[in-house]
Amino acid sequence: MDLKALIPRGLFARSLLIIVLPVAIMQMVVTYVFFDLHWEQVSRRLSEGAAGDVAMVTQLYTANPTQENLEAITRYARADLRLSVAFKPGAKLPERERLAVIPAFDRTLRRALSGSLRQKYWFDTTRYPDYVDIRVEVSGGVLRFLAYRDRVFASTGGIFILWLTGATILLATVSVLFIRNQVRPMERLADAADRFGRGEHVDLKPAGSAEVRRATLAFLQMRDRIQRHIEQRTNLLAGVSHDLRTPLTRLKLQLAMMPPSPDSMEARQDILEMERMLEEYLAFAQGQWSEEPVALDLADLARTIIQDAARAGRTIDGSGLAESLPTTGRPIALKRCLSNLVENALSFAQTVTLSSSQNEAAIFIHVDDDGPGIDPDQYEEALKPFSRLDPARNQNRKGVGLGLALASDAARSHGGSLILERSDLGGLRVSVRLPV
Repeated sequence: MDLKALIPRGLFARSLLIIVLPVAIMQMVVTYVFFDLHWEQVSRRLSEGAAGDVAMVTQLYTANPTQENLEAITRYARADLRLSVAFKPGAKLPERERLAVIPAFDRTLRRALSGSLRQKYWFDTTRYPDYVDIRVEVSGGVLRFLAYRDRVFASTGGIFILWLTGATILLATVSVLFIRNQVRPMERLADAADRFGRGEHVDLKPAGSAEVRRATLAFLQMRDRIQRHIEQRTNLLAGVSHDLRTPLTRLKLQLAMMPPSPDSMEARQDILEMERMLEEYLAFAQGQWSEEPVALDLADLARTIIQDAARAGRTIDGSGLAESLPTTGRPIALKRCLSNLVENALSFAQTVTLSSSQNEAAIFIHVDDDGPGIDPDQYEEALKPFSRLDPARNQNRKGVGLGLALASDAARSHGGSLILERSDLGGLRVSVRLPV
């Protein structure tokens, strides 16, 4: 058996196991030693004494089984032996035994009675809380003895078990509360890191032990550095984009004033291509940090993409979309993600379909096309920024190779991923996986 499979995976369960398991082992050892060396020895002596008294009273009665002798024996047993004795004429010993909750009770008394009595006997340690019922078969009936429980067993056993159980429950409760308070700041830190990775705003205060506080402070400092880096990158690209748009605008005006010619038409196309490249650079630099997540329907968002393509004269089959795919995300980022995938598919295929699927953990939007596809060995390369994959995708004629990279970045910022595989249409299937 693999011991690793038996070890809990969570920090709370492991910490609880580290505290509770040694204490439980110690208590079991203490309990065993107590019952073996103290309780059982004391109870054995008490049971032997009680069994000897029962055997003596039985012998006194069998030696003279008269009513007068029985009355004298009864008075003597009650006064000096703390035994209640009664003769049941014509009675038989019960056939069914009533077993004690603690087997040591029955085992100790049975051993003592077997060593002291020659007659058949029966006893019950469970019917009465303060007495032990012992019955001995004699000629003409049954002698019934009721002995005080403290005459037969050591009374400290139950008290010891009660205290031990109470201490265990108290210790376990304190351990659970203490460990819970220590683990909760770590859970909040892990949740904050996960939400920050999805681009959500994180407000976290250091709490817990000194080590957890240090980790929280390190995370907050890292968050601030990442946000400053993103802001600097965005501002830089925005400035570059703004600075480049000014001369591009002047070029467009100059070309507009020039008489039409093949050269001027090509120059206009080059300027438009440069503007598209600037837009892609800026979109990639901004990432997914400019909007807050909201509740949205991914199926409705996909149908909006289909309607936008229809207005541009392109047909996309969306019959495979579910009626509703509720999730939480950034609408603009997700729409840009799906738009990039659809535009990429429309650039290289005649037939493009949008479909969806869902399981317990995630929802999927699938974009299928009948284009040339991508070699499986180049799936990872295709998701890198500025990767064009010329041989695989028939010479990407526009853009700078950021379409799939932007889509992948949007999916990752929502805690999902982009999956590339072979489509049933013969081309490429790109699936956007988002957690439920």
